[in-house]
Amino acid sequence: MTDQLIQSIVTFFQDKIPNELTVFIISVLPVLELRGGLIAAKLLDMDIVRAFIVCYLGNMLPIPFILLFLRKIFDLMRKSKKLGKIVGKLEHKAEKHRKTIDKYGAWGLLVLVAIPLPGTGGWTGALVAEIMDIKFKKALPIIALGVLIAGFIVGALLLSSFTVKYLV
Repeated sequence: MTDQLIQSIVTFFQDKIPNELTVFIISVLPVLELRGGLIAAKLLDMDIVRAFIVCYLGNMLPIPFILLFLRKIFDLMRKSKKLGKIVGKLEHKAEKHRKTIDKYGAWGLLVLVAIPLPGTGGWTGALVAEIMDIKFKKALPIIALGVLIAGFIVGALLLSSFTVKYLV
């Protein structure tokens, strides 16, 4: 399903905006993030180094804002019954990772972000860090390193003989 979404986005933007911007947009989106951006770059036959840089910057763009403003946004959302339910679900998702983070600390957060599996990544790492009151100055470099590691893993897989459908 994710590969179809990436393909749809690539098709929609193809010949309308530069490939780099398409890849950047995909990399900013939650769930798709850098992993999706690299897959899109492969579909667009972009240079892997250029694609990696664009994807990394795209994935990292929202992270400081999530770390700085998530609590305020959640507080506003809680005032609405429907949006409050979404906040509850997101907090529950973050709480599922609490044991790992409590046990392994920074290493746990790093692994959560670095392993390129569904439900992990920079957005989830920022959500978990904020819910668990990990300070901005500590969380941001850990998440940045985790996104970098995830990018290397996915980039290596894309350079190997794997096809897109095995990555998503």
